[in-house]
Amino acid sequence: MYLIFDTETTGLPRNFNAPITDLDNWPRVVQLAWQLHDESGELVSQQDFIIRPDGFNIPFESERVHGISTELAQAVGESLADVLALFNKDLARAKFMVGHNLRFDLNVMGAEYLRMGQATPLTLPVLDTCTENSAQLCQIPGGRGGKFKLPTLTELHQHLFGEAFNEAHNATADVESTTRCFLELLRKEHYTLEEILQEPGYFESFRTLNPAPIQKIGLQHVNLKAESQKLRDAKRPTQAPATPKPSVQLANENVVFAHLHNHTQYSILQSTAEVSALIAKAVALKQPAVALTDTGNMMAAFQFEKLAAAHNAKIAAARAEAQEKGEPFDGQEILPIIGCEFNVCRNHQDKSVKDNGYQIVCLAKNKNGYQQLIKLASIAYTQGMYYVPRIDKEVLLQYKEDLIVLSGNLYGEIPNLLLNVGERQAEEALLWWKAQFGEDFYIEIGRHNLEVEERLNPMLVSLAAQHQIKLVATNNTYYVEQKDAMAHDVLLCVKDGELVETPKGRGRGFRYGLENDSYYMRSTEEMLALFADLPESITNVAEIIEKCEHYGLAREVLLPAFDIPTEFIDAQDAIDGGKRGENAFLRYLTYEGAKKRYTELTPEITERIDFELATIEKTGYPGYFLIVQDFCNAARQMGVSVGPGRGSAAGSAVAYCIGITNVDPIKYDLLFERFLNPDRVSMPDIDIDFDDEGRGRVIDYVINKYGAKQVAQIITYGTMAAKSAIRDTARVMNLPLPEADRLAKLIPDLSLRKLFTIPEPELIDKLRNQEAVANAKELRRIYQGTDLQAQVLQKAMEIEGSVRNTGIHACGVIITPDDLTNFVPVATAKDSEMVCTQYDNSVAESAGLLKMDFLGLKTLTLIKDAVRLVRENRGIELDPDAFPIDDEATYALFQRGDTVGIFQYESPGMQKHLKELKPTVFADLIAMNALYRPGPMEYIPSYCKRKHGDEPIVYDLPDCEGYLKETYGITVYQEQVMLLSQKLADFTKGEADTLRKAMGKKDRKVLDKMKPTFIERASAKGHPAPTLEKVWKDWEAFASYAFNKSHSTCYAWVAYQTAYLKANYPAEYMASVLSNNMSDIKQVSFFMEECRRMGIEVLGPDINESGFTFSVNAAGAIRFGLGAIRGMGSGPVDAILTERQNGPFASIFDLTKRINLRLCNKRAFESLVYAGGFDSFKDVHRAQYMVADANGRTFLDAAMRYGASVQEQAQSSQHSMFGEATGTTMPAPTIPRADEWPAIYKLNREKEVVGIFISGHPLDDYKVEINSFCTGTVAMLNDPAAYLGRDLLLAAIITTAEHRITKRGDAFGSLIIEDYQDAFKLNLFNESYLKFKHFMEPGTFVAIKGRIEVPRFRQYPEFVVHHIELLQELRDKRAKMLKLRFSAKQLDQLVIDQLHELFEANPGTCQLHFTVFDPLDGIEVSLPSRSIKVQPSSQLFKELAKLDIQFKLN
Repeated sequence: MYLIFDTETTGLPRNFNAPITDLDNWPRVVQLAWQLHDESGELVSQQDFIIRPDGFNIPFESERVHGISTELAQAVGESLADVLALFNKDLARAKFMVGHNLRFDLNVMGAEYLRMGQATPLTLPVLDTCTENSAQLCQIPGGRGGKFKLPTLTELHQHLFGEAFNEAHNATADVESTTRCFLELLRKEHYTLEEILQEPGYFESFRTLNPAPIQKIGLQHVNLKAESQKLRDAKRPTQAPATPKPSVQLANENVVFAHLHNHTQYSILQSTAEVSALIAKAVALKQPAVALTDTGNMMAAFQFEKLAAAHNAKIAAARAEAQEKGEPFDGQEILPIIGCEFNVCRNHQDKSVKDNGYQIVCLAKNKNGYQQLIKLASIAYTQGMYYVPRIDKEVLLQYKEDLIVLSGNLYGEIPNLLLNVGERQAEEALLWWKAQFGEDFYIEIGRHNLEVEERLNPMLVSLAAQHQIKLVATNNTYYVEQKDAMAHDVLLCVKDGELVETPKGRGRGFRYGLENDSYYMRSTEEMLALFADLPESITNVAEIIEKCEHYGLAREVLLPAFDIPTEFIDAQDAIDGGKRGENAFLRYLTYEGAKKRYTELTPEITERIDFELATIEKTGYPGYFLIVQDFCNAARQMGVSVGPGRGSAAGSAVAYCIGITNVDPIKYDLLFERFLNPDRVSMPDIDIDFDDEGRGRVIDYVINKYGAKQVAQIITYGTMAAKSAIRDTARVMNLPLPEADRLAKLIPDLSLRKLFTIPEPELIDKLRNQEAVANAKELRRIYQGTDLQAQVLQKAMEIEGSVRNTGIHACGVIITPDDLTNFVPVATAKDSEMVCTQYDNSVAESAGLLKMDFLGLKTLTLIKDAVRLVRENRGIELDPDAFPIDDEATYALFQRGDTVGIFQYESPGMQKHLKELKPTVFADLIAMNALYRPGPMEYIPSYCKRKHGDEPIVYDLPDCEGYLKETYGITVYQEQVMLLSQKLADFTKGEADTLRKAMGKKDRKVLDKMKPTFIERASAKGHPAPTLEKVWKDWEAFASYAFNKSHSTCYAWVAYQTAYLKANYPAEYMASVLSNNMSDIKQVSFFMEECRRMGIEVLGPDINESGFTFSVNAAGAIRFGLGAIRGMGSGPVDAILTERQNGPFASIFDLTKRINLRLCNKRAFESLVYAGGFDSFKDVHRAQYMVADANGRTFLDAAMRYGASVQEQAQSSQHSMFGEATGTTMPAPTIPRADEWPAIYKLNREKEVVGIFISGHPLDDYKVEINSFCTGTVAMLNDPAAYLGRDLLLAAIITTAEHRITKRGDAFGSLIIEDYQDAFKLNLFNESYLKFKHFMEPGTFVAIKGRIEVPRFRQYPEFVVHHIELLQELRDKRAKMLKLRFSAKQLDQLVIDQLHELFEANPGTCQLHFTVFDPLDGIEVSLPSRSIKVQPSSQLFKELAKLDIQFKLN
């Protein structure tokens, strides 16, 4: 007998894995239905009962599922004891229990038996229709781990019978359908005989009795929802009673309302409301307060209070002005109430079961309450994070002081229990909250036009009245304006990866979404109308506002106490909080350092140091300098490279003396603006560069010194930019991908809001670029439409800027004097054991946090590695800080523009200017670093001419010469403006700093105020006013992009160090460059090309020479690193390097005998073969390793087996009593004969394991043809929209070619072409295939001519092939003229004579054409040759390259 049964319950358990003895966990049964069938499928018994609720009620959410209301169950229900008695009788007759996902039903029934004081009789074997087998049968994709989903009963029914089953969640109907499915599965032998305990022949017999698909037995099902509704309707009075008078009358003009439950964009991907918009809307609605209650975090709290305070300051100023004028003023301040919507779970540290908890709103009354919120929000992330940040009631009680608690929305504990569990449990929860928070606990009531609220709110009102708890009206806001609802829905879809068109609801095939557009900031009048029947819920809002106060969050930066030596401690500091001890210790360190830095402490030096120390003392930040110097010096002691400094801090003599910076500010006339302005009492901001490998160790040092609870990283907020907003919106609104891609590619460098809202003339002025303007106009045209593309753009504009995710600031670290959570909320940092602040970098200092930037600079690692290689290869110990500043080879390198791989100077534009400048002193490099940026770049030609005497050096005023002489009369640095303002107009240091800031920020108000002062004072010193006007105007134009000399000097010094190494130790330097770019194969390829240009041989990997990274061998060649080979992780490489210490490997057999074959496996050996790592074993070439014997075993396999045998033999002899060999050693395999691989095959295998061609590139022989005739690259084909309409001729090698057939039976070709940078799959159809299919051979070098266009009947641009020819024929067919190009300075008699000899040695038919140019004046002259013609041979080109002459074929 088979007993098929199903239940309906009061809800779902909190924990599906809890034992049935946890009676509070398991819901109550409200309906039980079953059918008993015999082994042939015949119905024996059928029962269906609604169970009368005894001591519990049926929650609304459960009623919504199955339709059984408490009233219906009480009216028609049977007692549980009676139902179970009947059930037990049929259960006793059964052999199996059957159901769909029966585990749940067994648990709830088991709990009911226990409640009745009975042991559960549900011990029979179970046959479930919801298993992995039925999932395999239905094959619904999307299950866990790549499996199919377990089917619902509806889905299984649909699969088996091809008809829908729509009466789910009525136990009677469910049992009928389950029975039908189960019997059909039996008929189809879905179960095994062993599972159903039957003899062979059972299934045949069953099918004989049931030859056709199983049919329903024809039960009549009662519509339970309709029956429940009838009962409710019957209870309603026929005549509506008179509306009771409200206990409190509301007078609209006097009522105070504010929104107390609001989410912003920092409730990540759950709200579209910007913080500023939230405050602006509250102000516009004339509401006196507004609360911030983001879900689970306080990321927006500081910004929220800051914006509110700024508004209040404006109101106060405007009120004072109105009072002064005697004018009326109705503006009002706004009270920012900081809160948080916490997820309160049972146990925040229990991560064994998913428990997102209930959403409870906490509001801070005052600053102390804010401190409690910080603690709670921090614990939620650092301890409670499991799917969502969580706290529990125990934690809440620890930090409940000065908090107001609202019961929350539908997901709050009390509403949730009422809707899903029962009134008794809800009441118990309510009493707990009241007991803990008393008068500060309010029941939150919302009206968003939802059916569920209509059922919930009367219960809440009743509970509130019963227990004398105050109600408070809220409108749970997720967006500011009602019209934003659609954009918010799009955002929710982006979050969940759903389509907007998917219906909202629960379960499979539905998505989450807010039911309507009511979740906005309603006006006071709307809220009064909504809650006219509950006026106290409105007046209680005013009560909450009265309890809250405005407190500022900005504070002075708090420094951790620096541990100074005892002899410097001043007892008075402990009494009055002074910094005497720290100042004294800083002075001591400064002068001790000065003695080491300077051979003589001149009056100028001591005056500068004393002035800076006095300024530090006055501003009160000696501790800052002590902290920074401490970890800088600790870094050096740990072997971590520390940069010379960056930013204006490099202008501090104190920083230089105590080891923070490494460039002498006095020598280079560097200024620290902060010390120019003693009145500027703000903390310095000194950023420090460390080598990127050692940066983590320095942070660890800081953590160990100050404690892990006092050090944190800084959070960053990842926001949706314009393109990502469009792509995301298009995806969820189901816009086809090509159309979305096209829209995104049209977007200029502008926000969508500006793009679609600013006037067109202003837009054109902002963009300027004609293509960008055309794209913008096209987007605006689409935006004005009504189709799907227009809707995508409109909604994308609304969600643009939404916080999408959080990250970690690349270099910022916070250090606090005490536990971080006393100052700022913290969260968990990704991929780090450190915590991070919930406030980002923009407010860190304002929030009183000491922020240090620990920057990882790869160039410092590169320098360190190069120094190590020089020491290892040449035995020379280099100190980068002691490199001579006048090294001729280094300046010669800059003069040649040979700066590939040189920090900050490697761009082609910079190389061009360096060739013109021909720097001879360090000051030239500083100036070029400052000038090479938009704006000042236009001064570079004049700077170069003045240096070489080709243009006179002019000073506006004679007094300018002192500060502008080093830059040839051109103002290059901010410091020059500051110093000149002091010299020309006697500006104080503070005024000079104010001028610099005002010019940099284009602060017209300050500039207009300072200009008359400058003119007046400078005129009084005898300078002509018209000239002063010109100077001031030039400064204004210049200062907006002026560069800081201190920063430029530091980075010029780092650049000089790299150039010194490249000029004097080129192989070691380039090996270091390659090693530090090993993860980027394109960069490796680029720098290998530079090595070849420099004449440095780059050799492939070698088992006996290579290290993990690139190295330099005894012959001065760079050797490829083993770590750059795919399949060679640190394990195999370490094993090779460790064993190689015992001597080089003599052969492949010697290698396999010695190496640890568990670490160095077959894949590693094969990768070494393909990469050429065994090429030094001269008796075997690469092809031989891969020759297979008759058994399919390669020679490489045999060599490894041989090595393993030898190692095993050696190991067994060690364990023998007498040490003798205990077995026979396998003989060494015979090396097979084989032809060497063809060059192209060999190169392709290299690329397979390394990513690039090592021993050459197949296209190298055709460089002249490529440079002369080709007009495109393969990379262009991967971005056809960017090159639409372009005719291209490109050179490539065919790496893969396939001859295929279309679905219609037409032949076509598919080939992959590749050049130096990229690869592309090209398809040839119809005539193109017939014309060019003979070129489709892998390894063929081709020149392909075509055009990027939109072909007929197509929507999108693609590359259309017009012609293909062999690349090797290109020169002979196309070379008509050889063009030579040289600068006037390059052309002398010697070069002319050498060229003449070359031309005579290479006579031919190709015409010559000369172009001579002057790079500074931009003049060039063309000189065609009428008499001399040459043969464009490879030898001729090599000789021209040696002469450094540019040439090109035409």
